[in-house]
Amino acid sequence: MDINGLLILNKPAGMTSHTAVARVRHLVGADKAGHTGTLDPLATGVLPVLLGRAAKASAFLTEQDKHYIAIMRLGLSTDTQDITGTVLSRSENIPSSDRVLRALSCFTGDLMQVPPMYSALKVGGQKLVDLARRGITVDRQARPITVYDLTPTQLTDREWALDVRCSKGTYIRTLCADIGQALGCGAVMTDLCRAGAAGFTLSDAVTLDQLAGESAEQRAAHIRPVDSLFSDLPAVTLPDFYARLAHAGQQIYLYKIRQSFPPDTRVRLYDGTGFFALGEVRTYDDGPAIKPIRQFSSGQS
Repeated sequence: MDINGLLILNKPAGMTSHTAVARVRHLVGADKAGHTGTLDPLATGVLPVLLGRAAKASAFLTEQDKHYIAIMRLGLSTDTQDITGTVLSRSENIPSSDRVLRALSCFTGDLMQVPPMYSALKVGGQKLVDLARRGITVDRQARPITVYDLTPTQLTDREWALDVRCSKGTYIRTLCADIGQALGCGAVMTDLCRAGAAGFTLSDAVTLDQLAGESAEQRAAHIRPVDSLFSDLPAVTLPDFYARLAHAGQQIYLYKIRQSFPPDTRVRLYDGTGFFALGEVRTYDDGPAIKPIRQFSSGQS
């Protein structure tokens, strides 16, 4: 059976995102699967798994904001910036709660963050993590990120829970390490849960154990349609003639279909059989038109 759609997985700790996606693909019987953003093996939480033709949506979903809940431990630093790494320093000089809160207040808004060596980012065609495992450190350029909200809860003298809503590309373990550096005592991330991504939350997610214990029909019920990935975008249903043009990649002028959208607006495109493409409004000599930018079906049936 041709399986296309989206399954929201609550990834378990101790497993790579690649392995988790492979497990889902095997359990539901999909030919192809991908995801919308890697979670570290240490991390749990929302991992949208794209099945079949839905995998084409990956590039459009990694841009979205994320929601994380992390545990930060003060008085320790490691080479990976989390609890799994080699210890670089320890400190018994743990700052007061008031001082921690003052420091945390400086880590919201637009920030610059240097990506960690233990990450999947590539430099010269090689993943930083692969270089780090060989003992090689390379210079990394700081990148702009945005922390929209950071809500702290003190758990112990050394540990704080951080509820973080942030832009794409934000490394929470690096955020913890930077906070520890600002406090002068060091800090590592000991736990991480992605509570929200791609518009989905933990309440939408299913576990691997749950999937493994279900029937094929029950597993299929967890698979959402491809267009649910773009539910926040306006929907445009095209008449047959214009739908055929859009299937062929041709732009559809707004005045011809009596629609009006600002330039750069992205829309969901539907024909008589359902959702088939993601489109974007672009300006041409003859006026604004919807240009299909990603097809999710092979053509009208």
